[in-house]
Amino acid sequence: MQAVALLASGLTAGLVAGTASCTAVQGGLLVGLTSGDCDGGERGPSRDPVLVGWFLAGRLASYAAAGALLGLAGSAVSLPPQARALLLVAAGVAVITYAIRLLRRRQSGCETPRRAPRSAPLLGAATILIPCGVTLGMEMVAVSSGSPLGGAAVMTGFVLGTAPAFALLGWVLRRVSRTRLARLAGVAALAAGLWTVGSGVSLGGWLAAPAGSPGLAGSAGSPGLAGSATSGGASGGAVARQSAHTVTVWATRDGYRPEIVTARAGVPVEIVFKLAGQGCTSTVTIAGRDVALPATVHLPPQPPGSLRYVCGMGMYSGYINFS
Repeated sequence: MQAVALLASGLTAGLVAGTASCTAVQGGLLVGLTSGDCDGGERGPSRDPVLVGWFLAGRLASYAAAGALLGLAGSAVSLPPQARALLLVAAGVAVITYAIRLLRRRQSGCETPRRAPRSAPLLGAATILIPCGVTLGMEMVAVSSGSPLGGAAVMTGFVLGTAPAFALLGWVLRRVSRTRLARLAGVAALAAGLWTVGSGVSLGGWLAAPAGSPGLAGSAGSPGLAGSATSGGASGGAVARQSAHTVTVWATRDGYRPEIVTARAGVPVEIVFKLAGQGCTSTVTIAGRDVALPATVHLPPQPPGSLRYVCGMGMYSGYINFS
């Protein structure tokens, strides 16, 4: 019964919250299904459902396997933010490569068509390496299930919920690739690849400059910054936490509000993250770890400076200025 409930939970999350965010983040890999096709010809349209089906099958297999591993081993097999950032950059480079191939493809002649059925499931499986914000939430549910069956069930349900949108997008891209709009699709894919690389760089914090004061107390992924998180926004009962300075941040679909908050330096700080909508911001990466919202993050006393945090996909960021 637990597996059935988790399957239904994942299916609902995929249909309601995962469709838009995941197709936007992971849809660039679908361009790989078009980069080796001929323009025109009778064989092209007939292969569209097959290739998209292989893509979805690869995606389903990788997500179910990841869910089973997470349920079996827990958070020990979860990728840290810095590793995800590197994978995002690599995925963005792959999408850019596919986009360039689509833009440079000659109108006559094509690459070996027989490669496509083999590459389609690999591209689908690779989407697990580019998790959208809702995917991260489902992975945490898989971890908390404590069983391989439960973890696989919630991730399978999530993939099934997002499958219609991916199928439609894949079919549209395949059709467009054989028309004069192919170059426009290539430009859009190029932009998606650059955006994915930028998200990875943002998640890694490699080019981020702190807001506010010039000193830096820490950044997402900083190994020297200790802290703890309490789900649901509940505070601990320790005396040190009772005297902590509290700041509140709302996670919305469009970012964190307020984007910049001020806290007192030299005293413990509680950051109360409240959730105003499901999306990328529902998972925050702060102090080198992922936290599912709503939650309260407890930080030790910080020196004057700024702490940067980002959503689980590096799309939105916020700052806490300590003074």
